[in-house]
Amino acid sequence: MMSRREMVKATIAHRETERVPYCIAFSPEGEQSLQKVIGLRNVKTFVDNDIIRLSAPWWSWHELGPEWQQIDPPSTSGTVIGYGSYMKFIESLKALRDNSDKYILVTIYGSHFEKANSARGIENFLADMAGSPAFAKGLLNQIIEKNMVMLENFLAVPEIDGVLLGSDWGSQLDLLMSPDMWQEMIRPGEQREYDLIHSYGKDVWVHSCGNIEKVIPSLIEMGLDVLNPIQPEVMDLAKLKKEYGNRLTFWGGISTQRTLPFGTPEEVKRETWRVRDLLSQGGGYILAPAQEIQGDVPGDNILALLEVAREKYARLKIPQEIKK
Repeated sequence: MMSRREMVKATIAHRETERVPYCIAFSPEGEQSLQKVIGLRNVKTFVDNDIIRLSAPWWSWHELGPEWQQIDPPSTSGTVIGYGSYMKFIESLKALRDNSDKYILVTIYGSHFEKANSARGIENFLADMAGSPAFAKGLLNQIIEKNMVMLENFLAVPEIDGVLLGSDWGSQLDLLMSPDMWQEMIRPGEQREYDLIHSYGKDVWVHSCGNIEKVIPSLIEMGLDVLNPIQPEVMDLAKLKKEYGNRLTFWGGISTQRTLPFGTPEEVKRETWRVRDLLSQGGGYILAPAQEIQGDVPGDNILALLEVAREKYARLKIPQEIKK
C-alpha cells in the first residue's frame, strides 16, 4: 500500500492512484466556518491533507524610502532583512518526517515578480517594465540573486519533497503583461529557480492566480511539475487537461467564486466529482478548491467537499450525468 507521500509522487508522475490526493487550504475565516460544524476540533487535523505545507526562512524588504512608491524608478538601493531560523526549520522537517508519511511541500509564494511589485506597487512596477526596462530587469535580477541564496540554504535537506514558488501573473481576463514581456522579464529568473530546485531532486510547484494560459506551454518547457490554482472561472479545465494534462500536474480547479460559497452540499459534491473525474484521468491532479476556502463558504459545503476528497477513486461509479 502506498504511503501518502508516494501517492502524491505517483500523481505528479502521471500515474493513477487508488485515491486522488488532496490538499485544501483555508483562510482564518474559512477555518471558523468549518469549526462551526465540527466544534472546537483542530481544523488542520480534521482536514488531514495528504500534503504538509511549511514556510521556510526567507527575506523581505526593509525600510524602503518613500521614493519607492513613486511613479519614477527610485535612485536608492532596496534594503532587505532576513527572517526565520534554519535550525528550527530543519528540526521541524525532521519531526514531520518522523511522525508522518505525507508529502512535505516548502512554500515560498512571492517570487521575483511579486517581490518587485510589493516594493514598487503593482501599477508602478508594470510601468517600470514598459518604460524603464533596465531598472525593472535589474530589480528582478537582484531579487533572484537573493532567492537563489535562500533556496540553497535548505534545498539539501532530505525531508523536503517539493518547493512552491509563486507570483500572480494573471487577472481574471488575461496576463498582466504581454506574453513577450513575460518571456523577457519573468522567464529567465523563474528558470534559474526551477533548475536549482530540480538539481536537488525536488519537485517545482508554482502558484499564479488568474488566466495565465498563454504561458503554460513555456512553464512546461521550463520543467514545472505542479501548477496551482487553475481558476475555473477564467480557464477551461477540459482544455487544460486535454492540451497539457500529460505533462503538467494541476492542483485546484474547484470553484471558490461560485459553487463552494453559493451551491448546496449536493451541488458541491457533484462539482467536486466532475472536476476530479476530468483532471485525474491518467494521474496529474491534486484535489483542491481554486483558492483558500473563505468565510463565505458554509461549513456543510466544506464537509461535502471533504467527503468526496476522502473517497477511494472509482471513476466508473460516478453517475453519468455528472460527467457532462
